Amino acid sequence: MSRPHPDGRVRAAAVALFATKGFHGTGIRELADAVGLSSATLYHYMGTKEDLLVDIMQTSLDRLLTAAGQVLTESPSPVGAMNGLVRTHVVAHALRKAETAVVDTELRALSPERRRPITALRDEYENVWGSVIEKGQASGSFQVPDLSVARLALLQMCSGVANWYNPGGRHALAEIADMHAQLSLAMLGAEPEPGLPPAAHYIHLVTGIWGDDAAPG
Repeated sequence: MSRPHPDGRVRAAAVALFATKGFHGTGIRELADAVGLSSATLYHYMGTKEDLLVDIMQTSLDRLLTAAGQVLTESPSPVGAMNGLVRTHVVAHALRKAETAVVDTELRALSPERRRPITALRDEYENVWGSVIEKGQASGSFQVPDLSVARLALLQMCSGVANWYNPGGRHALAEIADMHAQLSLAMLGAEPEPGLPPAAHYIHLVTGIWGDDAAPG
């Protein structure tokens, strides 16, 4: 039987509550109150609370994979691809900090059956990064002591933007994405390539894929 697709209001409220209070710390009544619905009506819009969490995670990971696929199409070289992956990941985590926090921290809240396909999506996305690093190592563009450690270190650094990015802060988002790209290439022992797209290109890419959901939140 197909599961209901959550109403946008319900999804936005769930993202905010799950990010601040955790999946298990958020009650159905609290979620219903946040969108002005009764608990019974809420189930009509979202199915179970776990259905809602799965939808949030799957949607976010699908978007990241779509963005990564576009980056690889536009930038076939390892240096260009890594530049794009880093900037896209940073922008997505800055603009959708609550959503990405849920994806990054609430996987453990899913039952084993529901966790497996989400884990597979996460692994598919991380493997894109691993494949780019491996190709860069093979071509001599990158110099890393361990491919897996390099992949994890880069992803952790770029995901961390969600913890501290402030739209009114000292640096604009484009500058932050630029600095992370520079740091990432330096960590990989790579030289920047001329003519790489600017951060604004990847901000546009993210907002195009996320649509209305690309507003900060």
